[in-house]
Amino acid sequence: MASRKSETYLSRAASELGIYSVLQSSGDSKLLCLQRFIRLFAYGNTTLILALHLSSLGVSDARIGLFMTLTLLGDVVVSLLLTLVADGLGRRRTLAIGGALMSASGVVFAVARNYWILVAASVLGVISPSGNEIGPFRAIEESTLSQLTPTAIRTDIFAWYTLLGNAGVALGTMTCGWIVQSLLAMKWSDTKAYRLVFWLYALFGLIKFTLSLLLSERCEPEQVKPLQRSASMELTDIEAEGLLSDDSEERAHPRPKITKPIPSTQKSIWPTISPASRVILLKLCLLFAVDSLASGLVPLTWITYFFTRKFDISEGTLGSLFFTTNICSAISNLVASSIAKRIGLVKTMVFTHLPSSIFLSLIPLPSHAGLAVTLLILRSTLQNMDQAPRQAFIAAAVLPSERTATMGIVNIAKTLSQSAGPAITGWLAGMGRFWIAFIVAGGMKTGYDLAMLKMFTGYRSREEQAREEEEEEEEAGSREERGSDPN
Repeated sequence: MASRKSETYLSRAASELGIYSVLQSSGDSKLLCLQRFIRLFAYGNTTLILALHLSSLGVSDARIGLFMTLTLLGDVVVSLLLTLVADGLGRRRTLAIGGALMSASGVVFAVARNYWILVAASVLGVISPSGNEIGPFRAIEESTLSQLTPTAIRTDIFAWYTLLGNAGVALGTMTCGWIVQSLLAMKWSDTKAYRLVFWLYALFGLIKFTLSLLLSERCEPEQVKPLQRSASMELTDIEAEGLLSDDSEERAHPRPKITKPIPSTQKSIWPTISPASRVILLKLCLLFAVDSLASGLVPLTWITYFFTRKFDISEGTLGSLFFTTNICSAISNLVASSIAKRIGLVKTMVFTHLPSSIFLSLIPLPSHAGLAVTLLILRSTLQNMDQAPRQAFIAAAVLPSERTATMGIVNIAKTLSQSAGPAITGWLAGMGRFWIAFIVAGGMKTGYDLAMLKMFTGYRSREEQAREEEEEEEEAGSREERGSDPN
């Protein structure tokens, strides 16, 4: 009897944590999640030592901030081009090209010293200043996952996709920290030790390139056939109960009339976004821009720099610290998926992210390293719990054929706004006012959370709207048939 109860509890826990959903997912979905883990592992390696590497080359704090800003601005251009044409050129091909560019940038960082050559390599090869996603990869992968994954388990898959990314950053930062500390103990110079990390980054780029080649044809966008309704036009799936809104609030926003796409025989590499989707896209871009600018003020690279300079923490200890913070962040994503099934995506995004914003603003205040580290861990535990619900929300809010372009544009808007942050923080750091960046960032993120709650509580997804319209049409047709029946 006790064994049956334990099995029941374990089965329920596995269901809540999305383990069954992952097991049911396709091989392509698992490959995409593995790609994200490898990519974020590489980002974690370089993020920990990026600012320190530039400093060892004689670059000033202000120019380090400028470097991060230029990297993010350049990434906007690259991401815009690759994201908009990814479906037309081929998603697998675009992801493979990205892996090759990552590898090339690692080689450049391992051998070059010129500031502007490093900037160019960082832009074209996607070096992450924050340890988080930049470049076109995430938008393409998320659009593909949305296509491969049934609506009912989509939030679970996104939760594990996010978790693996956070785990990759965690392991990457810890591995890098202890490798560098070991090399320094062996009397290697700082620059030589940091360059070895970039050689490893080049290797991970090659691994990502290989994984992209293993993806199947099912990852490519579904083509709309003439005179036939395709999967990209069928919007009959509905989000799992409770994911997008509470029943008591579901009528808070009027439902716009949905215009179904017209089949076309011509293939174009340029995407088309419907007017209704443009409205939601504009709102999301404005909100995410505020949040991303705040994130740009305190990216992981600057946080490592802050703790190194203020508390004189070694690279190995920093690596272990950020391993802990990212593991906490990774585990919390599974909890977010379970919460979203009960209170909805928007409320999950806000109620988990808001405390994180407050903790962020408090980090620079303590004079003792232990208290500052505690606040950092608390912030990290909650800061990414909004990611999986947010991506599931975006995927449901637009048409399936619009997802790659929409997610790409959202990520570009986030990167563009984020790009101003590092330069501002570099300027503040040069004046000895580093702490201001944390307080301003926390305040901006708090404003974003409250605005998100105000604008989207009770919002109905395009999938839900489409289903309701079809039900209304069927009901109207039934009434007409009954009215025309002479009997």
